[in-house]
Amino acid sequence: MELFKQTNFDFLGKKWPFIIASLVLTVAGLASLVIKGGPRYGIEFKGGMLMTVKFQNAPPVDQVRAALDKVLATPPSVETFESGSNEIAIGTEGADDVTLAKNRQIVVDTLAKTFGQPGNDKLDLNNASAQQVADRLRDPLQKAGVSLSDPQINDLGAAIVGIRNNQHGGLLASIDEVRSAPGMNDKILGILKQEAYLASYTAARDIEIVGPKVGADMRTSAIEATLLALAGMLVYIWFRFEWIYGAAAVIAVFHDTIITIGIFSIFNKEITLTVIAALLTLVGYSMNDTIVIFDRIRENLHLNRRERLVDVINRSINQTLSRTVMTSGLTFLTVISLFLFGGPVLHGFSFALVAGIIVGTYSSVYIASPIVLGFHDFVDARKRGAGSSGPSAPAAPVAAGPVRQQAPKSAAGKGSVAGKGPVKVAK
Repeated sequence: MELFKQTNFDFLGKKWPFIIASLVLTVAGLASLVIKGGPRYGIEFKGGMLMTVKFQNAPPVDQVRAALDKVLATPPSVETFESGSNEIAIGTEGADDVTLAKNRQIVVDTLAKTFGQPGNDKLDLNNASAQQVADRLRDPLQKAGVSLSDPQINDLGAAIVGIRNNQHGGLLASIDEVRSAPGMNDKILGILKQEAYLASYTAARDIEIVGPKVGADMRTSAIEATLLALAGMLVYIWFRFEWIYGAAAVIAVFHDTIITIGIFSIFNKEITLTVIAALLTLVGYSMNDTIVIFDRIRENLHLNRRERLVDVINRSINQTLSRTVMTSGLTFLTVISLFLFGGPVLHGFSFALVAGIIVGTYSSVYIASPIVLGFHDFVDARKRGAGSSGPSAPAAPVAAGPVRQQAPKSAAGKGSVAGKGPVKVAK
């Protein structure tokens, strides 16, 4: 399928506006990184705690943020997952394991104080563990004459928590919802209602803590993965084409990555694991787009060796224009949908792909191809310069003594005049 047939756009003739735009974006991004002391890494890379909190209704994000700002040393990140979701993610930073554990307890206590009922001396069933439920029920059950052994009480606590997590998404709306637990009866259920209450949220299911050392190791691994991907692609293109093609493709991909990271720094967005995944996806996407153009350039060079290289490159880009527009256009529509409707959790991933696809598409045309053309023009200029400025050929040596002159050749013979004998030259 071809959207454009027999186009003849002068792409390389319009390269300078795009090269200047790339230089401006690169300088602006690098300046932002230097001013801000590097990228703004997420919790996965710098260490911290990430807690998922689920509410019965729409989460009061502003209230949660305001409550935590008062008790934490550094402002936490509080984000919703997607539009209409009743879950939020709370992230805090920590320089060491002790600080992380302290921050975790501060968040748990603040949530309980703000949205729970800590003053009623009851157990919050939506945030209690199986052991906490069993310990809370043990004495009241014995006082009520319910004959259950300690293992049976522990099993009952595990069954209640299991129903809460597996059947109700970690959040009970009514204590009657655990009536189906094995060993449960009306008397035990009545005691549970006396000893427990249900908060409007739960934070007991999903808590992730990443230590600073683990975060630093993950950051190093992410950088190594990106660099190794670029090195592997350089070697592949080197063997398939020429080394200058490989160098041009890697420079273009490196250009895409630097600009994307710079845009993240300019907009003060976090570099998380999902963003690294997007960058690696961008590396492969941009490289594939570049290889398609380079492959067509190689084919056209074999078909017409007398044509100027700039014309061959322009014709190759025009021939692959339909493929570039369809591939990049459809991919862009997909990632822009993720960016608009994917929610805050996918925002970084989709934002990286949106920026990267735009930059990566034009870099294959206006960055990688001009590098190849510029290198060949430079090599040709050096060859012409070397040929014109080379040493002059030495003059032929002149023989000593008299020179014997010969008559011009004629059709009749060598050194003779037609009809006559040899001609003698007077001394």
